Amino acid sequence: MSDILEDALSQSEKNNKINAKEVLFDDFDESNLRSTGSVEKLTFLSDLQLNVYIELGRTQMQIKDILELERGYVIELDKLASEPVDIYANNKKIAEGEVVVIDKHFGIRITNLNDAAAQLKGLY
Repeated sequence: MSDILEDALSQSEKNNKINAKEVLFDDFDESNLRSTGSVEKLTFLSDLQLNVYIELGRTQMQIKDILELERGYVIELDKLASEPVDIYANNKKIAEGEVVVIDKHFGIRITNLNDAAAQLKGLY
């Protein structure tokens, strides 16, 4: 009986043999592909128009107080004058800066940029 079992097992092993060959792949430079893809993405994004705004600070007011506002009224904000202002693009904070005056016009000098990857992640 054991001879029959051994013959069956050896026959099964012959049927289960697999002829495998090593697969060869062409070499390529991954760093080149990564940089090209990034540049193409940024080129595509360069034509987009984004809503950019600067937040000086925030406050909460009741509607009756808003209706009573008149010219010259001062609204107190939650930030000090020396604190940096927040710069947003499409409701995503991208940088911080300070307010500057140039020839009677206000401007913002960027003092701190957020991480570029985080900026792009929220824009598209």
